[in-house]
Amino acid sequence: MQFNAREEMKKLKQMRDTGADMLLETVKIQKATWMRWDPLARDVANPGPDHKKGDHPGFIQKAGAMNALVRASAILSNGPFMLNLDCDHYINNCQALREGMCFMLDRGSCVCRDGLPVRRFALYGFDPPRSKEYTGLLGMKKKVQTAPHADSENQASGADEFDAELNVAMVPKRFGNSTVLAQSIPVAEYQARPLADHPGITHGRPPGALRIPREPLDASTVAEAVSLISCWYEDKTEWGDRVGWIYGSVTEDVVTGYRMHNRGWRSVYCITKRDAFLGSAPINLTDRLHQVLRWATGSVEIFFSRNNAFFASRKMKVLQRLAYLNVGIYPFTSPFLLVYCFLPALSLFSGKFIVQTLNVTFLVYLLIITSTLMGLAVLELKWSGISLEEWWRNEQFWLISGTSAHLAAVVQGLLKVMAGIEISFTLTSKSAGDDSDDIYAELYLVKWTSLMIPPSPL
Repeated sequence: MQFNAREEMKKLKQMRDTGADMLLETVKIQKATWMRWDPLARDVANPGPDHKKGDHPGFIQKAGAMNALVRASAILSNGPFMLNLDCDHYINNCQALREGMCFMLDRGSCVCRDGLPVRRFALYGFDPPRSKEYTGLLGMKKKVQTAPHADSENQASGADEFDAELNVAMVPKRFGNSTVLAQSIPVAEYQARPLADHPGITHGRPPGALRIPREPLDASTVAEAVSLISCWYEDKTEWGDRVGWIYGSVTEDVVTGYRMHNRGWRSVYCITKRDAFLGSAPINLTDRLHQVLRWATGSVEIFFSRNNAFFASRKMKVLQRLAYLNVGIYPFTSPFLLVYCFLPALSLFSGKFIVQTLNVTFLVYLLIITSTLMGLAVLELKWSGISLEEWWRNEQFWLISGTSAHLAAVVQGLLKVMAGIEISFTLTSKSAGDDSDDIYAELYLVKWTSLMIPPSPL
């Protein structure tokens, strides 16, 4: 969890004005980094040549670190739901966690992500229990199923019983050699089932099943959790490929969510009365462009991979398929946007209009396009609740990023696919330094980047 940097700086400024900061003693903590375990015990304060800034071959990636936490938490607590937050987000409404879990306990085959609880069983790569209810080309036809036997509903199954292709011998290949981790999987699935207090619930758990006290942790359990976070545990397993957060993309959350939806899991957009989570974002234009470049690069990677929504299964709904198609395609609109922006300048210098004659057909087409854009603007203002000025600023930045960061992401993606050149991006700073008196100091700081070249003449 990370505190809101802007609110923290406001508080520090207020303390400086009142002189209260003189009572605080500054504590300097030596900075450290996340590194792979090394028997040679590298000095963290004085990193070697292979751990200098900009060259991080030994650092644990974000998705790998989260998968390690998933395995360790399965041994220590094995909660059926997990909360996934980025480092720039923080909790603003503690009741939102309960609302998300209550919703998933009422709807057995739902999985929430991006700020609300994630169902642990869905992250393990299994299909939802009701994934075969809908058939047809677009997954919209529901078929009637017979209710399972009551005895099988009131007890947890083995990990190999959730997947027809997964037998006992294949469990170590998929999840690793830990028997404790394999035994925790059916327990997590059983605890996340909806409460069977209604005759219509066919895959639930009886009331009071979760009141059984857990055994206290001992040294062997902690040692097992430590062994699961080692770097070599994932070797020759399906962690990062089918199980856990998926590797191979800078936007691992989108790819992981796509895999869940492709297996039949559903997600919900929960709006609480008070905002559930808040976060900080870079206010400097250069840092913001680098962040958008990272997102667009991940979208291009998705488009040129097997995670493209064109190859989705029938379990994915129509609107979900369209949403994921938009995620992978939107950076490729940058060349057309760039041409559209330079057409007025071309007409000005050449003295020729882009349309030869203004006929009725062209005017009707222009009226339809303009009316559609105005309607979309009204809907965006109504849905987001922002002011007209804020919406206009967002449109301006969309134009800048669309002609710079999105175009660079497309070029980098094509180079990676055709020439094998790996994609690189610059990490962004999310807030100004603590020593700055002006919380908007970075807003006026000019940092030159090559991404500013295309939108500068516009």
